[in-house]
Amino acid sequence: MLPHLEAVIQHRRAHPRPDSYTCQLFDAGLLRIAQKVGEEAIEAIVAAQSEGDERLISELADLTYHALVLLAARDLSWAGVEAELARRFG
Repeated sequence: MLPHLEAVIQHRRAHPRPDSYTCQLFDAGLLRIAQKVGEEAIEAIVAAQSEGDERLISELADLTYHALVLLAARDLSWAGVEAELARRFG
């Protein structure tokens, strides 16, 4: 699923559409995208501490999506994250 989502995000970046939330994030810029990652991380923490499993999964999905948008905005990819994890855990 992550490679597909990353491809959709890259496609939106290359072919902007005004009705696309992803495109709106790219238009807002790196600072706003990074803020969204922070907001989603906080929401995931709150969900983990005081909400049900479905809510936690939903918030982690939001966090993952926004992290992928942040990577794309920096011309990076999920492959870089995977490579770092592989380096750490061999």
